[in-house]
Amino acid sequence: MLPHKACEAFLAVAETGSFEQAAIRLHITASAVTLRVQSLEKDLGNTLIVRERPCRVTSTGQLLLEHLQHQRLMEQNLLQQLKGKSDTSSFFKLNIATNADSLDTWLLPTLQPTLIRERISLQLSIDDQSQTHQLMETGIVNACISSEQVHLKGCVTHHLGAMRYLMVATPEFKNTWFQYGVNRESLRRAPAVIFGDKDQLHSNCILELFGLNMQSYPYHFIPAAASFAQAIIQGLGYGMAPEMQIRKELESGQLIPLIPEAQTDIQLYWHHWKQQSEPLKILTSVILDQTKQLFIQDTKKPSF
Repeated sequence: MLPHKACEAFLAVAETGSFEQAAIRLHITASAVTLRVQSLEKDLGNTLIVRERPCRVTSTGQLLLEHLQHQRLMEQNLLQQLKGKSDTSSFFKLNIATNADSLDTWLLPTLQPTLIRERISLQLSIDDQSQTHQLMETGIVNACISSEQVHLKGCVTHHLGAMRYLMVATPEFKNTWFQYGVNRESLRRAPAVIFGDKDQLHSNCILELFGLNMQSYPYHFIPAAASFAQAIIQGLGYGMAPEMQIRKELESGQLIPLIPEAQTDIQLYWHHWKQQSEPLKILTSVILDQTKQLFIQDTKKPSF
């Protein structure tokens, strides 16, 4: 078995990035943390921590880190199921991974009454909808919103529906950059706005429809959902935005669809471990009920 105190010290250093901060977390001296980590490395025959500022884990350390985080999460789930909540707080803590678009549009307004009523505190991890599934795999979160349909062993998957994305721009931007129409040549010159390097929706769409890869046109990377939409509204470029986020601007004419055939419906799924705590069961029920009205149902998957 892995030595508990040594693993606790390693986990504290890996998560805080410092032996000193780990010592504060554990209420022991930094030298004691060092001795425990060294002892663990000797037992396992591998270096686990690279002593830099901040400290970082090695590839072997990453494996151990994921195991310990998953073990901690499972223990938290068990305690919540048995006792209802931890001894140190009147709130239930749930770790959930979500894509930024869901967080910036429907997630918090949907959950807000339940979070207050049931005294649930959320620990949110943000990633692209195609990546959040991996956080479930490594055991970092209790549940996630993902575009991945296939569920993991020991998990349950619910289809929520689809978020619709539109390729939009301001009328002024269209008149400036696409006065002779949207084609390969105009797209080579016009700046795009892309959410981030993990977001393939825009690039896949332009590649599929016009045969242009990202190296063929200028673009801004703006990896914050609200700022991303604002960049398009302010005329910095054209981009693929969730219809739910820009509905008012579309209705007012502040934004217009630039490439109608680029409309894409991204299917979203709610994944959670089969062994759910009671608070997670409540959130699951709320999410499944509310997204029936919020999301587009019975649509085909995008071809991009």
